[in-house]
Parts: sequence; structure tokens; C-alpha cells
Amino acid sequence: MKRFFQMLAFFGLAFCINSCSEDQQTSPQPNPRLFKYLALGDSYTYGQSVCEDCRFPEQLKDSLGQYLTTADNFEIKLIAQTGWTTTNLKTAIASKNLTNDYNLVTLLIGVNNQYQGKPFNLYEQEFPELVDIAIAKAGGNKDNIIVLSIPDYAYTPFGQGSISISQGIYQYNAFAKAYCEDNGISFVNITDITRMGLLQPDLVASDGLHPSALAYSKFTARVLPLAKNKLGL
Repeated sequence: MKRFFQMLAFFGLAFCINSCSEDQQTSPQPNPRLFKYLALGDSYTYGQSVCEDCRFPEQLKDSLGQYLTTADNFEIKLIAQTGWTTTNLKTAIASKNLTNDYNLVTLLIGVNNQYQGKPFNLYEQEFPELVDIAIAKAGGNKDNIIVLSIPDYAYTPFGQGSISISQGIYQYNAFAKAYCEDNGISFVNITDITRMGLLQPDLVASDGLHPSALAYSKFTARVLPLAKNKLGL
């Protein structure tokens, strides 16, 4: 009788091993997902004077990577150049054959309107137009849009603490923030980070004007929770 139970236990163990092995072999793998990110802007999105991997869209991609599987893909389409105004950005977008299925769109624009002395009413007209374009590229879903505030370059060696620069940047940001709040668009303030530039020189790139990789990492930390939520991660 004892030998009978020993044999029964042996066959039961063998069955469990085989069954468990088969379950492991047939367990479904996660379906690969494709995330498409459109980054719109000027030098602050392009990452003037920092490495390509140092600009905030790339740092955001890397930060989101911890929530992705090895089967997932994450693509960035960057439409941004140093010196672009709202008009330049609109023209550039129109020249591209962009799809309307982006999962995430960021917009950071306006500093060159201020720097180049463009009429403020141009920004009042074209910023909302750019937001509408961003929404269209996100498949009509405004919940997939994130607008970033304009950095304050007064707090750099180039800006020399200029009060007039800060006042101008404040005017642009106040309009953008109010527009986003009134229209249910996510708005992330990163301007205060750049206002530490004279006290913390490592927040300024080597050109003495643009944000450094460290500053962009701080931008990314602010954007990440929203981006993660919008992508359903």
C-alpha cells in the first residue's frame, strides 16, 4: 500500500511539472503597442546647444520607457527649430504630411514672437490656431495635448536679469495658460525652473541662453505624470 501511494505521488508530481511547463509555454505574450509622439516648438523643443538625447522630448521618451514592455515601440516626430515664431511653426507643420493619429502632442512656442518684437495680437491669433492643429494631429482628442510654458531667458547670462524680458514672457504665458484653462487643455508651468538660471548656472547651456540638459530633465519630471496618464501607462 505504501508503494502504491509513492507511485501515485510520483505520477502526480510528473503531471504537475508537465502541466506547468505547458502553461508557461502557451502563456500569451503582451501585444506590441505603438505610441506616436509629436513635439512642436522652437529651440526649447529642438534642444539648442544640448545633445540630441538631452532635449526634453527625448528625455520624456526615456522616462516613459520604464512603463513600456520590450514589445512596445515609441516614435517621436519633432517639428521644431531655433528661431521659429508661431508663424514659422504653422508653416512648417503645413509642409509636412502628418497623420492624425498621434497619442501625445506637446507644444512650446512663443519666445521668438517676443524676442523678435512681433505684435502680441499675432500670438493671440496663432497660438489658438496651433492648439487646434495639435488637437487635429491627436485624432481630435484634446486630452492628448500638453502645452508647456515659455522659459524666461532673462535669467541667463544673455538676458542679464532684464525686467522687460520677464514682463514680456509673463504676458505670453498668462495668455497661453488662460486659453488652455478655458479650453480644457493641459498646461505645464516650467518657467519657474528657468528663473533659477542665474543662481544655478548649471541650468543654462554652454551658449549662455538656452536650458541645459539638467533643466530639460526638470521639465521632463513635470510633464511625465501627465504624459504617462494620457498614454494610459
